[in-house]
Amino acid sequence: MNKQINISDAEWKVMCVLWENHPLISSQIIKRLESTNWNPNTIHTLLSRLEKKKIIGVEKKSRFKEYYPLVSREECQIYETKSFVEKVYDGSMKMFLSSYINQDNISEDDIQYLKNLIEKKESNRSKKK
Repeated sequence: MNKQINISDAEWKVMCVLWENHPLISSQIIKRLESTNWNPNTIHTLLSRLEKKKIIGVEKKSRFKEYYPLVSREECQIYETKSFVEKVYDGSMKMFLSSYINQDNISEDDIQYLKNLIEKKESNRSKKK
């Protein structure tokens, strides 16, 4: 991922709609975001910002514009995670993971999942050597 992905919380909500189903015209996006109680003009502004950032693409179809994601959810999640770790934990993955793991409410499923991820990563590194 070599693209800087910087989207606001509101833009994230719009992206979730587009990741779920695309392409969509603006009225479909507005309908899916009814629970936000945002004015349709607000949603149009968010779409315009996302287009300028090259996070979404737009294709003119007859009278309507169809919107679709240019960046995957996974790419955005990776960028947001790295940005969060950098900002909150000075870029230290150890501090982030330590904070997460030492929570009282971490489930056994989460612990096992993390163990499996670490084992898989170690195994992949061993194969590369």
